Amino acid sequence: MPEESHENVPSRQRRRFEGISSRAYEHPADRSALVALRKLSGFDTVFKALSGLLPERSLRLLFLSDSVRVSDAQFAHLHDMLRDACYILDLEKVPPMYVNQDPQPNAMCIGMDEPIIVVTTGLVELLDEEEMRAVVGHEVGHALSGHSVYRTILLFLTSLALRVAWIPLGNLAIMAIVTALREWFRKSELSADRAGLLVGQDLESSMRGLMKIAGGNHLHEMNVDAFLAQAEEYEAGGDLRDSVLKILNMLPRSHPFTTVRAAELKKWAESRDYQRIMDGHYPRRDEDGNTSVTDSFRQSATSYATDVRNSKDPLMKLVSDIAGGAGDLGGRVRRGFGGFATGSPKDQPRTDRPDDESPNGSNGTV
Repeated sequence: MPEESHENVPSRQRRRFEGISSRAYEHPADRSALVALRKLSGFDTVFKALSGLLPERSLRLLFLSDSVRVSDAQFAHLHDMLRDACYILDLEKVPPMYVNQDPQPNAMCIGMDEPIIVVTTGLVELLDEEEMRAVVGHEVGHALSGHSVYRTILLFLTSLALRVAWIPLGNLAIMAIVTALREWFRKSELSADRAGLLVGQDLESSMRGLMKIAGGNHLHEMNVDAFLAQAEEYEAGGDLRDSVLKILNMLPRSHPFTTVRAAELKKWAESRDYQRIMDGHYPRRDEDGNTSVTDSFRQSATSYATDVRNSKDPLMKLVSDIAGGAGDLGGRVRRGFGGFATGSPKDQPRTDRPDDESPNGSNGTV
């Protein structure tokens, strides 16, 4: 796509982040993985060599032949948003963007050599202009971070795992890699949500978009505070059985749950890190080569430790208490699983031993 002029692009009053590094908005776990990969000598060369084995060329031809390419002549309002997002995040080359006929609201950024952005008709029809601007910024954030490379690998490995499912060990090995990639990619989605906020610079629009993705085009029936309360209830509710189920529900997903994304984005928007970026203080792209892998992993570990320490999830609270030296592990686990019974502990028969009354007399939560 030829170089585009940024004149007469809507909302030019938005702040531009010249030379911004993707490290400015990346989630610590996402950032540490990317810094390590970028430091590997010849990594990009090897991955690009693998691109011949991946269906990237086929995907490009498919979108070119069976989707609508965004331009001044087609979906011009999306083209303006795309150029605007690239201008704000200072992405020099505007990636090709396609609209694909699919009622399922979705968007993705894929590609090994050059990223391409795809949005579905379901998403275009669902979101208003400002909500869509945040989504386009989200995908441009993926492009700036280089996520499209690893997303393409994830798609390929997922497809490969299905093909070799009849080979027990081969399938297990690939699925282990896929599981690890999915965990990283879920964190990369939080990073891209932040990029979308930097582009749109309107938290309410970002929140509305996430609510619509979760509940459809019925904003008059939804409420942001109630939606965020769901995330609070999801994190804190239940016992250890629910914590295990949350993990099992999350494992096959490439994206975090929508309420969780909304809560995470709001928390970041209220943070000092976000305000510093908006004030013009952020890491620059020309400093990326000096980034320490050790420091990045330390920040990632600190982030995970903080999440565990501050989490209200029963399992995370148990892990935090154990790490802090809390005693009576067996009793706490029994109470966390509701006494290993279907009823509440107070409904269970009392033991004849008075000193057992306290552990079994809890309300069934850690």
